[in-house]
Amino acid sequence: MQSEELLELRKELAEEEAAMKLYNVEGRPIDGVNTENGVSGGPMNTISGVLLDPANVKPEDIRLYDIAHPLSFICRGTGQVKHFLSVGQHCINCAKEAEGRGYSDRVILACLLHDGAEAYVSDVIRPVKVLLSGFKEVEGAFQSAIYEHFGLGDLTEEELGLVHVIDDAMLWNEAKVLFSHVEDLEPPLLSTVPNFKARTFKTVEDDFTLMAFNLLNRMGEYQV
Repeated sequence: MQSEELLELRKELAEEEAAMKLYNVEGRPIDGVNTENGVSGGPMNTISGVLLDPANVKPEDIRLYDIAHPLSFICRGTGQVKHFLSVGQHCINCAKEAEGRGYSDRVILACLLHDGAEAYVSDVIRPVKVLLSGFKEVEGAFQSAIYEHFGLGDLTEEELGLVHVIDDAMLWNEAKVLFSHVEDLEPPLLSTVPNFKARTFKTVEDDFTLMAFNLLNRMGEYQV
């Protein structure tokens, strides 16, 4: 009788082979997958098991778990900080700040999800991001798919502006605590007291997920 481990391995190999056929990794041209020089990097496998094409991400590819879980692992500022602070915790702080300012559930949820693309492309700091040709477009496509999946595809410029203001304000408040050579920095005032302490991965993931569920429930959006 075959062991469960062997059966599971064979199942994973079969799924990988199916994915390779689906995304045509042998190099035959398919729109949105192959580059002009041949094959793309192939499908991306997420923690929930979704296989997606990074060059053609769709709203139906998105899962809350695939955002909350990795964001709890990714450190702000590429780790160039005095202690660990996850992107997930940054997003929670931003969402709580939006709530503290009395903003709508839509804006609060947008603040929670505003760095969701980093769960797929990782956190690239702004001074480096501007040097990477095409990165902004890839990141933007993921973020658009995330917003669309969670019912925020119609965010207005005003709503996005509120998210951006909170994101920047939180960044400068983080900098005061976490960065070097910022002794003279006077960050913008916040309406809340953010938590910049290092927290366990699981706690951040659970808090992120619960906040998202509560907001989606209030908004009547149940897709996760």
